[in-house]
Amino acid sequence: MLSLRKRAWLSGSLSALVAMIAGTFLLYSYLNLKVLERFDATLTEHHTRIVAALNNVGDDPARLGELIFDPEYQMPYSGKYWQVTGQNGQITSSASLFESVLPRPIDLSNRLLIGNVSGPEGETLRAAYQIITLEDGSAWTVAVGQSRAGLNAEREEMRRSLLVAFALVAGLGLFSVLAQTAAILRPLEKLRQDVAHRWERDEALSEADYPEEVAPLVADINSLLERNRDIVGRARRQAADLAHALKTPSAILRNELMALREKRAKVEKALDALDRLDAQLGRSLARIRMSNTGESTAARTDLSHSINRFSRLFNAMAARDGKSLATVCDPGLTIRVDAQDIEEVLGNVLDNALKWCAHSISLSARRVGDGIEIRVEDDGPGIPEADRAEALRSGGRLDTSKPGTGLGLAIAIDLLRAYGASLDLDASAGLGGLAVRMTLPARLVVTV
Repeated sequence: MLSLRKRAWLSGSLSALVAMIAGTFLLYSYLNLKVLERFDATLTEHHTRIVAALNNVGDDPARLGELIFDPEYQMPYSGKYWQVTGQNGQITSSASLFESVLPRPIDLSNRLLIGNVSGPEGETLRAAYQIITLEDGSAWTVAVGQSRAGLNAEREEMRRSLLVAFALVAGLGLFSVLAQTAAILRPLEKLRQDVAHRWERDEALSEADYPEEVAPLVADINSLLERNRDIVGRARRQAADLAHALKTPSAILRNELMALREKRAKVEKALDALDRLDAQLGRSLARIRMSNTGESTAARTDLSHSINRFSRLFNAMAARDGKSLATVCDPGLTIRVDAQDIEEVLGNVLDNALKWCAHSISLSARRVGDGIEIRVEDDGPGIPEADRAEALRSGGRLDTSKPGTGLGLAIAIDLLRAYGASLDLDASAGLGGLAVRMTLPARLVVTV
């Protein structure tokens, strides 16, 4: 379906085009008529002059040529002619007719008759005819003709002028349509931008900022956004409640299995199944949060604070295993990602790094362009480039020698993708093991 802008442009252009065509046709018809009337008026004036001259020399019409001083009447086939016919059929005409004769209309009368006739050498003439009765009672047929070439040339010139004028008017009309469309749709464009940034400002749209035709839509959008926020909040609370409800029985089962293992019972398969069950539940709960979060969240998370807190936590965990964690973080990093989501991502990635590193892990968070890049690197065996796609696959495990489900990275990828962020695997240039790069685009970065 065409956009409103395209619809307005198309309908406005078509209506302007129809108006231009209709206006051109009507104006051309009017001016064409005026040109013809002016031509006929000139022809009538010439006819009157011939009649006046005939009144003076009615007894000798051959002298008419002496009283008509227009040189075009003297040039053969000049396009201007006069002809006088007496009662006895004697014809006196201008020298321009040479040996030709103007045809006599059938419906000739004492009223002036103007029409098109065929002239010398097949030329089309516009001619005026009238039967004139002089004071001595003699009747004469006076005819004056003029070539339509001048009339046609004037009409052609008028047509060209009109086309140029209306082409300019059409251009101005189309420009005005575009400008008017842009002006009319500007409130809708503003509304689109305001809705896109509404979560950033965390405030309702003001109906007073929009035309009265758009204000009801703004009120509906406010209601819809508020309702959506309530739904998102309830869904996240339910996910948290479900996670809390499942953690207790899972912990009880794990404690029972551990107690059985201390009694030398074979519970490794049961513990592995429970680990996978916990991981799958964790991923499912993460997906629930993801489907109700994504880019629409209004959350603000101090990433620098989360990085420093996880650095202290994992430093303590690494120290117990004789390992170390080095952290570098730009100050004042704030992102539009829920704290629980970004911390689950960091926890999963750091947990993998701690599990596979030999001695060292590095964690860094810095601004890259308008976005933020988080890197977790280790000095472990790394992952060959050919196997990295498999490692990112849901539940993919390349090495089963260490405990785990292979879902940690999958959960991290799901959560990051929900916000439009990404996770990639690479080789660590500094430590020689695996480098996990998480990229948060500019729209997730809060600028102060």
